[in-house]
Amino acid sequence: MTQQCKTSKAIGGMGHSIKRKEDIRFVQGKGHYVDDIKLDGMLYMDIVRSPYAYAKIKKIDTEAALKVPGVVAVVTGKDLEQYNLHWMPTLMSDTQMVLPTDTVMYQAQEVAAVIATSRYAARDGREAVRVDYEPMKPVIDPFKALDPEAPVLRTDKPGKTDNHIWHWEVGDKAKTDDVFSKAEVVVKEQMHIPRIHVASIETCGCVADYDKVNNHLTMYMTTQAPHAIRTVIALVAGHVGLTEEKVRVISPDIGGGFGGKVPVYPGYVIAIAVSFLVGKPVKWIEDRSENLQADSFARDYHITAEMAGTKEGKILATRFKVLADHGYTDASANPSKFPTGMFSIATGSYDYDTAYMEADAIYTNKPPGGVAYRCSFRVTEAVHAIERMTDRFALEIGKDPAELRFQNFIKKEDFPWPSPTGWVYDSGDYEAGLRKAMDVIGYDELRKEQAGKRAKGELMGIGISTFTEVVGAGPSKDFDILGIKMFDSAEIRVHPTGKAIARFGTKSQGQGHETTYAQIIAEELGIPAENIQVEEGDTDTAPYGLGTYASRSTPTAGAAAAIAARKLRDKARKIAAYLLEVSEDDLEWEPGKFFVKGAPEKAKTIQELVFAAYTNHPQGMEAGFEATHYYDPPNLTFPSGAYICVVDIDKETGGIHVRRFVAIDDCGNIINPMIVQGQVHGGLTQGIAPAMYEALVYDEAGNILNGTLMDYLVPTAVESPNWETGHVITPSPHHPIGAKGVGESPTVGAPPAIANAIVDALSPYGITHLDIPITPYKVWKALKEKGAI
Repeated sequence: MTQQCKTSKAIGGMGHSIKRKEDIRFVQGKGHYVDDIKLDGMLYMDIVRSPYAYAKIKKIDTEAALKVPGVVAVVTGKDLEQYNLHWMPTLMSDTQMVLPTDTVMYQAQEVAAVIATSRYAARDGREAVRVDYEPMKPVIDPFKALDPEAPVLRTDKPGKTDNHIWHWEVGDKAKTDDVFSKAEVVVKEQMHIPRIHVASIETCGCVADYDKVNNHLTMYMTTQAPHAIRTVIALVAGHVGLTEEKVRVISPDIGGGFGGKVPVYPGYVIAIAVSFLVGKPVKWIEDRSENLQADSFARDYHITAEMAGTKEGKILATRFKVLADHGYTDASANPSKFPTGMFSIATGSYDYDTAYMEADAIYTNKPPGGVAYRCSFRVTEAVHAIERMTDRFALEIGKDPAELRFQNFIKKEDFPWPSPTGWVYDSGDYEAGLRKAMDVIGYDELRKEQAGKRAKGELMGIGISTFTEVVGAGPSKDFDILGIKMFDSAEIRVHPTGKAIARFGTKSQGQGHETTYAQIIAEELGIPAENIQVEEGDTDTAPYGLGTYASRSTPTAGAAAAIAARKLRDKARKIAAYLLEVSEDDLEWEPGKFFVKGAPEKAKTIQELVFAAYTNHPQGMEAGFEATHYYDPPNLTFPSGAYICVVDIDKETGGIHVRRFVAIDDCGNIINPMIVQGQVHGGLTQGIAPAMYEALVYDEAGNILNGTLMDYLVPTAVESPNWETGHVITPSPHHPIGAKGVGESPTVGAPPAIANAIVDALSPYGITHLDIPITPYKVWKALKEKGAI
């Protein structure tokens, strides 16, 4: 048995869920990354990056670089401008520089590209390029970016007079304001969900191979969405002849994605442009510092959160105001109609009918942000806000946070449940999940222990997070990226001997698609999973799909596989009726064969029926045994979870020890428990990361202060506690196999559970909130300010 966990930051990638066997093996992938690819005549690219956050480019001197042995070219923005390739679209229909022609907008921005016959020569050439800059005062604080005297950053946009990008709102403002004005209890907190980084094992990279003779581009790259990337390449370069039928994108094994490998980064476009111009393959692979400093950013939401309720603990309304720092361009990975992604899920798991949310996005001199880092488009920020405020409300009225949640949960019998911000939750049993988590962790006994420790001045905290996720993007009536609807696809071909190949528009980065998809098809058709070859990541062979992110693989492509298999089963029924000389209505199915009702000895196996599809099918029936389905989900799916964290804090040092962490998830029907377990463990580790360790920090000049892994604290196994996991199951009623998705839930639910535990420990000293990451120094400083030490 081999477990495919090398392609993840911890263990697992993003998004799985049905039922069945625990003993199915994990299927190993192809076993190579983009960096392993070597082609004849390959050139290597390295990128010159800006040391300034905001500066005019006075001159780029490439003469010395061109004298470096092995260097064949240096490409600047002025070179790309001749072909109108110096700008490109972002996923949110903004524009982004490929290479600047006159101004750099953030530290580590691409300024020029050096092309050489070896990696080492390219690096030497990069060091030899001389750029004269005229530094300008950058805008780093998004609040100051709104000041009337702040410089307008996007002067490339005609008529632009400020740094505001867009305003968004949802809910009933007047009703919400009225409820707040009359409420017995109102609590309010300012919180910042800081900018963090995907930090996957494999950085971004590509090999662009343009064939001049056939006018054809083959692009090997670390992308989670090969078909969407192909379309974007055609949109950027179609005017120079690279139309979509002449572009092939191949995504081999990916060493972690987590949303960071969905966008198109300038390095990809530069490599394509150079290969197009010189007619040779060009490889670009980021180093670790480039990756940390220039791309794959997430979060950076400043949130004013408010909750209104009664003294008895009934939640009546919530109100959220967001300021979103998007860096110098809106490159956020969100569906077109949802500029804040799914942030409006911030009403959470609670039964109230009044909410209002608004958000404003701002340009600053930071790298483009907004990657949906292992969350379904801003759900992490939404869940953190509502779960922190639920605990804050409980603290305000002196009520146990578990009791408050039980009082306000949406009841199981009330699903499907319409939220005050427009979502329709499909199913759930929040009470069962929390009760199970409390039983596993021994909640009542822990509260008694905590009371005893508090009497002695010791710090122990218990934190709860009972969250609702929203995944499976998405229904075409609402969800698209750059106009492309967010359906997904599956194509199943069964060969005459009963062995199958299944191709998908998604792309695994360690989630175990090879196993999960094969199990779905095996369950539907009765063909053994080991006889089903699963392929993804090649736009020349796979049906068009929108890729893997937002926990959408099983909710969309898994559903497509099930329906495509059912189409084949329907055809097999017709063939069975023909061969057995009975009516189709006289046949019964069990996985692997059709048999005559009342005469089970009269049967045909799926292998016999497949062979007949090529050799002895009914006259008039189309030969062969294959089907394709493009699945357009009728609704999103709504996984949920109940997480409880216990921490002990050293008052003298602020040191935080996560003693226990119990995670109970509801991801609908579970396909492979081993894969789900890996997904949850990996996600929890990626949840503790922003809660206690990870945040990208910039000074006033726009310098990144922790741009290497020596300073950016990615947790390891040493920092990870022993995760205790479990499940409740409420199948999604509209999904073909009742699955919801799970890969992102732990990343979403863990941070507020940990934060709530830490604040709970500190609450006797009047501390009601600390922004994540909550470090020992923050804890010590807060206690010092309160006179506790």
